[in-house]
Amino acid sequence: MRKPTVNLPSFADFSKSSQVLFNIKRLADRPIPTPDRTLSLRTSDLAPADAKVSVWRTNGDAHHWRLFKPTGIKGDIICNGSLITTGSSNCIISNEPTMSESVGQTIKRTFTNATSTAKVADLSRDTIDPTPSGPGSILTTDHGVKVSDTDNWLKVSGDGTGPFLLEDQIAREKIHRFDHERIPERVVHARGTGAHGYFKVFDDSASKYTYAPVLTDPSRTTSVFVRFSTVQGSRGSADTVRDARGFAVKMYTEEGNWDLVGNDIPVFFIQDAIKFPDVIHAVKPEPHNEVPQGQSAHNNFWDFAGLQPESAHMVMWVMSDRGIPRSFRMMQGFGVNTYTLLNADGKRFFVKFHFIPELGVHSLTWDEALKICGQDPDFHRKDLNEALENGNPAKWTFAIQTIPEADEHNFDFDILDATKLWPEELVPLQPIGELVVNRPVDEFFPETEQVAFCTSHIVPGIGFSDDPLLQGRNFSYFDTQITRLGINWEQIPINRPVCPVMNHQRGGQQQHRIVKGEINYWPNRKNVGPPVPASEGGYAEFQQKVSGIKQRVRGAKFQEHFNQAQLFYNSLAPHEKAHLIAAISFELSHCDDPVVYRSYVTNVLSKIDVDLAQAVARNVGGPVPIESDVQVNQGKKSAPLSQIYYMPTKPMIKSRRIVILVADGFNAVEVGAVKALLGSAGAVSFIVGPRRGEVFPEGSAEVGVMVDHHYEGQRSTMFDALFIPSGKEHAEALMSNGRTVHWVREAFGHCKTIGAIGEGIAFVQQALALPELSFAPKLDRDDVTTSYGVVTAGKYGVVSAAHDALTIGAGPKGFVANFAFEMSKHRCWEREMDGLTSKVAF
Repeated sequence: MRKPTVNLPSFADFSKSSQVLFNIKRLADRPIPTPDRTLSLRTSDLAPADAKVSVWRTNGDAHHWRLFKPTGIKGDIICNGSLITTGSSNCIISNEPTMSESVGQTIKRTFTNATSTAKVADLSRDTIDPTPSGPGSILTTDHGVKVSDTDNWLKVSGDGTGPFLLEDQIAREKIHRFDHERIPERVVHARGTGAHGYFKVFDDSASKYTYAPVLTDPSRTTSVFVRFSTVQGSRGSADTVRDARGFAVKMYTEEGNWDLVGNDIPVFFIQDAIKFPDVIHAVKPEPHNEVPQGQSAHNNFWDFAGLQPESAHMVMWVMSDRGIPRSFRMMQGFGVNTYTLLNADGKRFFVKFHFIPELGVHSLTWDEALKICGQDPDFHRKDLNEALENGNPAKWTFAIQTIPEADEHNFDFDILDATKLWPEELVPLQPIGELVVNRPVDEFFPETEQVAFCTSHIVPGIGFSDDPLLQGRNFSYFDTQITRLGINWEQIPINRPVCPVMNHQRGGQQQHRIVKGEINYWPNRKNVGPPVPASEGGYAEFQQKVSGIKQRVRGAKFQEHFNQAQLFYNSLAPHEKAHLIAAISFELSHCDDPVVYRSYVTNVLSKIDVDLAQAVARNVGGPVPIESDVQVNQGKKSAPLSQIYYMPTKPMIKSRRIVILVADGFNAVEVGAVKALLGSAGAVSFIVGPRRGEVFPEGSAEVGVMVDHHYEGQRSTMFDALFIPSGKEHAEALMSNGRTVHWVREAFGHCKTIGAIGEGIAFVQQALALPELSFAPKLDRDDVTTSYGVVTAGKYGVVSAAHDALTIGAGPKGFVANFAFEMSKHRCWEREMDGLTSKVAF
């Protein structure tokens, strides 16, 4: 996912010349007036002709220029590969009078400003941008002394050797700082990545539930920082392990920070926070050998899960495709716990929070996830950064479920039970806003590693329920941040609010705030730092009437553990059920204690579904339960529990990654056209060839095409789809190479879209050798044939290209339109269900 290095012209060259080359992607086809001063443009293959962009001096300043796109022009302006501006917006490129800043730096600064938020602006006072002409022009110690030599320790020497001197304060400082760079990692969610963005509500429709402005004021844009993570593994574990994913959102509201600390799964393993140490000890590596890392496939976890049946529902989610998401940008987010909302009339509502991804909810295959763990353990964090750097922000619709306080007990489950969800058929989702993540961090440690979330961080209008898991989380999260970051962790730049902060807390390690005056208590004679009444915005708890007996007990409805696990299983599509059975079988097969895998089948799976229990038992060698011993399946379903429910209503391939497999002799015209058309739909294409360098198209032995990777440098697992162009010599070379044959077989086995044109079809046919597949029969026609997600056409001509310029779709359209449509479905699961993938070695 690494982006190629870009060499940009200097600003001086830009100022003097009107011939610096720019590109406009996705340029609208309309006349462009000739301005007084223009830059020559080179358009993408999609654009019909060369275009112009006006460049105007701003206020006569020779060092500031405005790039102007005429009204109606929509697209990204690219300078030698670097984004300048997106959509239909204009931008200003500026430079200091010294002209020491390059166009690349000014472009980066301009785009950075475009994604700035109030929090990003707040962080700027603690941010250093080292440039050769600025802060990066010198090297100093931490106490500000300029360093003349950072490569040699001061020593006593006559011939270049000799003992070190402890008086060398520069060397000692360097070593001491290095020795203390690490801080304790998070006990859970240690492996994660984060980014900045914003949150905004659509309207004030939520005002009937809450008076919190962040949820009711559409004129506000609230800065956010979002952190995605795995749960079980350490900081060095892989991204694509089977696990729940953390989905934590810090909203920097005008009333204070609101932390919504959720997961990509709406339920949890336990009901009561007192069991949290037990479930984490059980799922973490076993204590005697610290094995396994980043997975739950071991005796201790499944022993705990079998003896703690309240975990059954969550286990079903983790073992489903939800446990191996394709991307952070393609997974849902849930608040998990039940919170409360309070409106202006003093009425309270119970609430659940949801984030629904714009791109749909998609997963990897298990074989794919396992391979990526070794091939690219940073796959998910790279995917997020690549999308943001390409100008594709991640977006989620923010929705709520609400239950009036008077209806709390009107369900057959307890709405405060974190192992239960609220079925949408009973409590509909109400979309009220949008979360947008659009800006990578500038430095990982100060931002992503030091960000700290607390479920107890709420703002007026939002409150806590008696959810017994939430009650314990409110204590634990604050406590663990003190261990990791110190008592003043909320003063760390990424954690501090953007609103004013004033209280009488003082001292402690790493105290950064300086408070003038002699007052550090309340009440005081000068009325400094008085409490704020609720009528003026102060936080006030809901006056809830509570009575009872002090005892350790759970409510009656907390005793039922299997109905919703069964509901989840029933709601899955056939391929999702097959994947869940395979996942549980894989995990239990790694348990070498027969008591563990036998008891889980008997004590848990047999209470959910007979087919599920029997299939797993046969796979892992446990006793196969008979139908009379299994709890009757009630057959209830809920459509939103399946991932296919969240397929985008309009086919889209935005930010999808396509690999174009080539060898010498490939059809360069096809590659250029297909790549441009896929790019116009928001996809990202990469060319992979026999070597990293020039690969020569048919008819050209001197002018080649630069490829992004060579065959051994990447695998099909890194991409969403595979395309093979035509070209006789090229196709023959691919056929004779075992690695390229494996590329096709592996992509097919992972149910990915495969496209081929002309002689490339024979290569795919030979690699797969499946009589069930149909291919385009004639190489002199551009008719498109689609079979099990394999899209082929004999040639790519004018007629096909004309169809492709319209929309993504299947049927009587061009090759690219059909190829993109199959890709928009994410995977062709029919291959798997009809047994084709099991016939191909990958």
